Amino acid sequence: MNVHHLELFYYVARHGGVSAAARAMPYGIQQPAISAQILQLEDALGVTLYQRRPFQLTREGQTLYEFIAPFFSGLVEMADRLRGGGETRLRIATAEVVQRDYLPELLIRMRRRVKGFQFTLTHGRQQEIEALLASQEIDIGLSTLMDKTAANIEARELMRLPMVLLVPKQSGFTKASQILEKDRIDLPLVMLDAKDVLSRAFQAGLRQRGADWIPSLEVGSLDLVVRYVAEGFGAGLALNHPRADLPANVKVLTLEDFPPLSFGALWTGRLSPLGEAFLAEATSLAGELTP
Repeated sequence: MNVHHLELFYYVARHGGVSAAARAMPYGIQQPAISAQILQLEDALGVTLYQRRPFQLTREGQTLYEFIAPFFSGLVEMADRLRGGGETRLRIATAEVVQRDYLPELLIRMRRRVKGFQFTLTHGRQQEIEALLASQEIDIGLSTLMDKTAANIEARELMRLPMVLLVPKQSGFTKASQILEKDRIDLPLVMLDAKDVLSRAFQAGLRQRGADWIPSLEVGSLDLVVRYVAEGFGAGLALNHPRADLPANVKVLTLEDFPPLSFGALWTGRLSPLGEAFLAEATSLAGELTP
């Protein structure tokens, strides 16, 4: 018998089906792959382990599950014992600006709080983070929040960040309304790709005002938005976050009629004690930055 096949069967039996098992696996694997490997296990044993619709273990499946369950259910506890009694590794996903301006300090605080703290880091925005959480590839994510979260995703707002326009200082603009109230806005717009939360929120606000401003330049990061504005290539859409470090030749124009974006933490199920500690430190840091 293939041990990996047994592990997959354990999750299928424990969670009552292939789709639920795919969501609960501690690493990413798709439903078709699980089904195919369970079929291989059944072929090797010469028995059917469960009925598919509705899901129900067969007598042979129940016997096998009872045999393997103590081993697979005890793996997490054993890993903790081998680490010295506590979980110390956290899998995190955040957007680029968080990785640059906030996460290093947050990780330093975690190392002070948790002896032997370790982490892995993945890039992602809200939808990508939710997908990583659903596949149990990460433990927690930090992101701007605009879309309604999936049913099994928990979210906590940490701060609200206003949307702003960035323009070259020599442009002569002193208010965003000088741009937005034009009949035809011919100033090039620099922003993140159209699927980004910030871009979608801005375009939704424009539609409410009856304005139309098609982006001329879609770039990969907020740093690049600032860079292109500083070089005089247009006006840029950005977030006015507390640690924004702008060049001297770039001016910020507030978008007073546009709602701020919510920034927060995302996770699924019940956070581990380590995840709770991380969330507490993130909440504390956010409070310090936006009193």
